Amino acid sequence: MEIQDVVKDIKQSFRLMMDGAVAQSMRDKGLNYHLNWGATLPRLQAKAQEIKAMFNDSERSAFNVSSLMFNVYDLSIALWKENVRECKILATMLMPPDEILPEVVDIWQEQIPSQEIAEQLAFNLYQHLPFAAEKAYQWIASDKEYDQLCGFHVLSRLFMNGQEPNERGINEYLDQALCALQGPYPSVRKAALQSLQRFAELGILYERLAKSATKSIDLDIF
Repeated sequence: MEIQDVVKDIKQSFRLMMDGAVAQSMRDKGLNYHLNWGATLPRLQAKAQEIKAMFNDSERSAFNVSSLMFNVYDLSIALWKENVRECKILATMLMPPDEILPEVVDIWQEQIPSQEIAEQLAFNLYQHLPFAAEKAYQWIASDKEYDQLCGFHVLSRLFMNGQEPNERGINEYLDQALCALQGPYPSVRKAALQSLQRFAELGILYERLAKSATKSIDLDIF
């Protein structure tokens, strides 16, 4: 079975997940995809699990294939290339984080079409990358909204998992967080604030650093 045949089958399956109200709500909020079935995230997560099973046991898969000439990495790449909301979200759920190269991450990052996809990338894929922290610090120093958004979301998750930055990382993070909190993007301001709260939860020293930093811009959030 060719990879485009599987992509076609996956796209056809979205018809069963169609939610016109969700799709219309997204359009009303300015999320204009070339094609958007309005599938909810839980249904897409279930679909991702079904697809992963295809590679573990093809006899039990919905595609009824006996052999595949490609792997889940290849399928993720193919799905990402589709200008369809559900395909891109599935790609973020399916891509093995230990296989994707930094260069491919850069390409995907440049092609993000919406805030929703940026957040799905951060939560489903980027936070699990072996080089997650490196990319996150690179992104929060960017002047692009989706770069900053992904960077702060990834750092939030790393802080939640107990990953502590070194002294240089602390100074760089706090500088960029303060800039973001005073920046032009509401989505980034919210993500930066959430990351600061996770940063403060790392321990009393981090809490004091976060309080001192935010007070320097007359913002008392703790």
